[in-house]
Amino acid sequence: MPEVELKPCFLTPKRVQLEYPLFVYLPGLDGTGQLLRSQTAGLEVSFDVRCLAIPRQDLTTWDELTKNVLDLIHAELEKSSQRPVYLCGESFGGCLAMKVATQAPHLFKRIILINPASAFHLRPWLTWASQLTYFVPECLYDIGALGLLPFLASLARIPRNLRQELLKTMRSVPPETVTWRLSLLKEFNIAEEQLRRLAQSVLLIVGASDRLLPSVSEARRLVNILPNAKMAVLPDSGHACLLEKDINLYKILRQHNFLETSVKAVKELETRGLLGNGE
Repeated sequence: MPEVELKPCFLTPKRVQLEYPLFVYLPGLDGTGQLLRSQTAGLEVSFDVRCLAIPRQDLTTWDELTKNVLDLIHAELEKSSQRPVYLCGESFGGCLAMKVATQAPHLFKRIILINPASAFHLRPWLTWASQLTYFVPECLYDIGALGLLPFLASLARIPRNLRQELLKTMRSVPPETVTWRLSLLKEFNIAEEQLRRLAQSVLLIVGASDRLLPSVSEARRLVNILPNAKMAVLPDSGHACLLEKDINLYKILRQHNFLETSVKAVKELETRGLLGNGE
């Protein structure tokens, strides 16, 4: 029997809210979208959340991935066409978000980039390591994923169950897929003039303790290019900052006046205990 061709899709939480703004999350190198689950409860107060899931065997180009994401977003907007769209990309997904936004700059109300991997080329050891994945036996690949964990995350700040989930997710992606996606990061490039056309508000959220990529310096570079961008630096956070127990993406967006929250949403947030004093 012929193999069924799998394509990227949106993961939809149980709580579908077509009357709320659409929040589209583009994940990191794993491509699963599963690691956003710790942030979903807060986001659902004001958003209808969708997480991109890229098949484990997907070896498509930036252009194809960009087209797939835009097709998925347009399909969602057919259900409720008047609502604004917030685009959020993390790490690898931050690069994809920039590709998507520059292809359809008028589609998005606001853009959030979290430790975007657009500075991958500034880490020569990552390029070298990505080439070695061709030669690493699969039985050793799991050990390599474990060794990379301290660079990917500030482990002391992540609950044990989420550390295990992160490692499991890393190991779920085949070595050839990791190699392919790393090659996409190595060749990633967007002309500055394209980025300058993004007139909407952009928030760059970066971990000052990111050991994997120079996220703070890359965010500064992007802030100087994007016409309406600002930074939120998380002083103790690593690369996989959304998994950390003290990081609440919804609160960060509120603190930086990056969303329009209705009175109803604020009350619901307080009821759930997700809104602390002074925020």
